[in-house]
Amino acid sequence: MRFAIFQDSISGGRPTNQDRVAYSYSTEALLLVLADGMGGHLHGEIAAEIAVRITLSRFEREAKPLISKPKEFLTDSLLAAHRAIEDYTITHALTDSPRSTFVACLVQNKTACWIHAGDSRLYFFRRGSLIGRTRDHSRVQHLVDSGIITPKLAESHPDRNKIYSCVGGPSTPHFDISDDTPLLQGDLFVLSSDGFWGELSIDEISHACMGHTVMEAMPDLVQLANSRGGEGADNISVLAMAWEQQEATPDSTISTATMPLGSVGMQMGVSMGDRRADVEDVSDEEIEKAISEIQDAIKRYSKD
Repeated sequence: MRFAIFQDSISGGRPTNQDRVAYSYSTEALLLVLADGMGGHLHGEIAAEIAVRITLSRFEREAKPLISKPKEFLTDSLLAAHRAIEDYTITHALTDSPRSTFVACLVQNKTACWIHAGDSRLYFFRRGSLIGRTRDHSRVQHLVDSGIITPKLAESHPDRNKIYSCVGGPSTPHFDISDDTPLLQGDLFVLSSDGFWGELSIDEISHACMGHTVMEAMPDLVQLANSRGGEGADNISVLAMAWEQQEATPDSTISTATMPLGSVGMQMGVSMGDRRADVEDVSDEEIEKAISEIQDAIKRYSKD
């Protein structure tokens, strides 16, 4: 496999970053995953961290070097994350469950499939055209699909961020999973939280990437989204992968051709320990305790 990849996650105007984004790969398979935590005071970011880390752990265990059943892997990972978050809620006697959106994409055998719950999105571009995307599990998307409002009105609708599916919470998440999609050279996947896609049009993303590598185009888009969000900008996270992109330089491309058989590479963005120095709502001891508890949840639920 050969691909170019970019990931970034910034807090925007918020005191903490509750988004989590990561990718992992074996010699024959690639996993992309993003989660946007919901709620305040650690709980949202705990849900997102559990969701991403459990999915990474399952990939590391099952990619030998291929995932034998891709759709089953994605479904089981999402549901395992949901169960682990609920277990955390019960263990800590929380009055409300931490919750997070979830979107993940698995690439192998020059084919991709993806899954999502909530309003974190996946865009699939080919030669500058959008040929696939997730549909938000939100009230506003339902209004658009029903013909009650237009997509343009949805962009500024006051209920835009009200979603009806996520990992965590009392109900089993509703999720959508794609068909297997064959890939062509130069195909581009963009996974992002609403802090990114909510400030940028699809045309802006596509245009920025035309004739440029993801490493060239994406940093400017992140900064543009942050600028448009202003002082109250949401957390902004994006994970972009270009498949066998011709324009990509060797130093910006990952090739698995020389990887030792059985090895797995992984890169995760912001995590529980990466909180801003000026944020004093949570002590170092609380963070360390949360990290330890998350690791316990991962051990229990990554083997289901």
